[in-house]
This record gives sequence, C-alpha cells and structure tokens, in this order.
Amino acid sequence: MSASLSPNPKFTELLNRLTEINDIKAAISLLHWDQATYMPPGGAIARGRQMATLRRLAHEKLIDPVLGELLEDLQTEETHLGYDSLEASLIRVTRREYDRAVRVPSQLMAEISQHQSATYNAWGKAREAESFAIVQPYLQTTLELSQEYARCFPGYDHIADPLIDLQDEGMTVATVRSLFEPLRQQLVPIVETLTACQPLNDSYLYQIFSSKEQLEFTIGVIHCLGYDLQRGRQDKSLHPFMTKFSIDDVRITTRVYEHHLEQALFSTIHEAGHGLYEQRISPELEGTPLAGGASSSLHESQARLWENIIGRSRGFWEWFYPRLQGVFMRQLGQVTTQQFYQAINKVTPSLIRTDADEVTYNLHIMIRFDLELAMLEGKLAISDLPEAWNERYRQDLGVIPKTDFEGVLQDVHWYVGLIGGMFQSYTLGNLIAAQIYDKVVHNDPEIPFEIERGNVKRLLDWLQHNIYQHGRKFTTQELIEQVTGSPLTIDPFLDYIRHKYEYLYKCKL
Repeated sequence: MSASLSPNPKFTELLNRLTEINDIKAAISLLHWDQATYMPPGGAIARGRQMATLRRLAHEKLIDPVLGELLEDLQTEETHLGYDSLEASLIRVTRREYDRAVRVPSQLMAEISQHQSATYNAWGKAREAESFAIVQPYLQTTLELSQEYARCFPGYDHIADPLIDLQDEGMTVATVRSLFEPLRQQLVPIVETLTACQPLNDSYLYQIFSSKEQLEFTIGVIHCLGYDLQRGRQDKSLHPFMTKFSIDDVRITTRVYEHHLEQALFSTIHEAGHGLYEQRISPELEGTPLAGGASSSLHESQARLWENIIGRSRGFWEWFYPRLQGVFMRQLGQVTTQQFYQAINKVTPSLIRTDADEVTYNLHIMIRFDLELAMLEGKLAISDLPEAWNERYRQDLGVIPKTDFEGVLQDVHWYVGLIGGMFQSYTLGNLIAAQIYDKVVHNDPEIPFEIERGNVKRLLDWLQHNIYQHGRKFTTQELIEQVTGSPLTIDPFLDYIRHKYEYLYKCKL
C-alpha cells in the first residue's frame, strides 16, 4: 500500500508501524515453514526460543500506546472516508486487532505460549503410547487458560464467543448453532441412507503410486488451477499447510502416501485453494493487516471449494483424468473416468476427520464443536472427554474408536492452542463454498463447461474480483451478502450434496 494514499502524516506513521509488525510476523511464518519442512530435529529448542522472541516483539509493537493514540487521532479521517476505502478499512481492522491485544495481559499470553509448547510435546508422547492419560493434566490447564482468556472480553453471551470471534469475526455460539443444529439433523439420515446402499468401489486408489510422479502430477494440476509457481512452491510436511511471507511468496506443503493416491492429490488442491486466495489479494494491501483472508472460515471455504466442489467433480476429471492415466497407466489404464469419479467420492463413516468424505466430514466437526463447548461451560470434565468422544461417534457415525489415538488424540488443535474457536471454521467453510459456487454458476452458467475443458480462468477471475482482491477489507458476513445476496444458509450445501450423491448412489436423499 502506498503511503501517498492519504496526505495525513499520522496515517503514514500508522502504515509504517503496521508494516514493521507485519514483517516480524512474516519472519515468524518463515521460521515455522522451515521447522515443518527442512529444519534438522536438533534445532527445535533454539527455534522455539527464536519464534517466542519474535512473537513477543510483534505483540509489544501492537499494544504500544502510541499506536492506540494514532488510531484515536485518525477517527475523524476514517468517518470522512468511504467504508470500503483502503485507509478506512486499514484503520478499522487495526483498531479491532489493537483493542483485542490490549485486553489480554502480557503475562497471560506468555503463560499460554509456554504451556502450548509443553502440551504439544506431551501430546506427541500420548499419541505414541495411545494413552490420553499422559496429556490429560496438560489439557486441564489448557481449559483453564482458555476460560481465563475468554474472561478478558466481558459481555459475551457464551464463554466461547470471544474465542470464536478471534477466528471468525462476528460469529458467536448462537449463530454457529443456528446453522449446525439443522445441518446435523439432515446430515445424519443422509449418511445412514448412503451407507445402507451398495458401496462404491474405491480399491483403484489403493495401489502403489510413485511418490515422485504423484508430486509432479499435483504440481501440474495446481499450475493449471492458477497457483503461481513463480510466487510460490510446494514441499512435503507431516501436516499439509499454506503459509505466506508476502503476496509474492505464498507456499504450500503436502503429504504423499505411495499406497493411497487421494492423499497427495486432494491435500495439494486444498492447500493450493488457500494459496490462490493469498496470491490474488490486491497488491495495494501488501505489508498491512488487510493483506490476508477475511477469516478462517472464508479461507477454508476457498480451499474446500477447489478441493471438493471443483476437484471432486466429474467435469474436472473429464479433463484431468486422461492425463492422470497417462502417468499411472499400469494402475489406472483399465479404470474409467466414471469409476475413478465414484472412487474419490465414496461415503464411508470413519474415525479420522482428515480422511473423511465430504458428506460425513461435517459430523466430525460438529462433534468437536459440541465437546469443546461442554468443556468450556464446565459440563464436561477433561477426564471424561475420551468416553464422551467415543459415544458421540457411536451416535452420529456408527463407529467407535478402539484407542485414544483413533479418538480424542487424533487432532492437534486442542494441544497447540486454546480450546474453542477453530473447529467451527471448517464446516462454516463448506457452507460458504457451496453458497458462493451456487451464485457463481447462476451468474455464469458456462463455468462448469469451461472446467470440463480444463479452463478454470473464468471461475478464478470471478473469485478474484468478488472475494480475493479485498483481503480483510470486509468481514466474512459482509462478503457473503455482497457476493450471494443473502446471509449464510445451509440450503446450497444440502442441495449440492443431495444432487451429487443421489446420482452417484442411485438413491433418493
């Protein structure tokens, strides 16, 4: 963003301070990326210290009283500017971050940071031993710290509201429940119907596929989708993720299993979806708090749109499947496009969230959301968590974990962060993706046919114009209403699921 946008020297000073904070955060992200990809194991202790130092510096600069005074002095200018102007948006978003940061005591933030590191190490040991008891006392402290953090923001209706707002501005437990409860009521019978049908054959996916050739193919796919390899790269990591150091340096990672083709393919498309968003934010926002996704749920919506609605569609594979066959002729030469399409969309209730199909996936999320609310409310003791987890899986998915590894220890979220505020973003993202794509096709019915020909440019241009370029200028709810003409609803997602899986399974949902 150019400082010449506003002649006010106070705005220039604000911009300079925010750019410095952003640069520190980018350095933290770079250290994290290195830790997850190439750093030797022996560097872990020093890396933790280095990242903690940079986080402290960034926090201190954000809560500097001078920054608060600048925001107060700029209030008059903000009111005279258009709501969607760069200056007004920057002042508005920065004020929200500043007001949140100054409410949390530095000592509490330090205690949370130190505890997270210890909890993550205990979680690793617990997973190896398949024993929740190892990490249980750590999670108890995490719960207490989460409750203490929430109390820094009095006036909420539910203790989880400040934690949810941290990831999805404007969302509350009440608004999330208003979507999740009717969604669950309709998804459970859909899953029951599909699992009672003749199962789809996905055995084609479980053969030996060269890791090198998988990676080369996925690079070709995301290049066709528009991921700019001159401004990004792909590497391997245990847990796929996207990270950004600037608009012109947006990196993704994936994981590759030689015995399962889906893992690298769809984790790559998913992370590229995050990357497409970040690479196409307006260059004018670079180096400021506006140069990022509007929220966790909107970011997730773009990853899930590309991974599922596009990446698991029949039209997508009309173009890409012959090319995949060319790479793996021995494994897929006798498998038709329709058979492959069925295989990658098989619905099977499972224990592991990250392996779940798009029909059952949201039930995994809602189980976690309900459990963390119960913990925060004091209605579920940490010691009872494994039993409560297993019972919900029995009720909603008809499966029961045999070990804590398959159950309460499978997700890292509660063991590297606070309890509450993150899991809802995944299902909200699925709902947003369906609502946005429904509007896309309504506005431009030719887009699905373009995708069948391997051309996603019209879709990408639409998303860039309507969503990506704005960064964080608008809240997620504002963007959804601007783009689709209505608030977030579950109907487009359910319509999408019913239409797609009635065709695949030849049954009425």
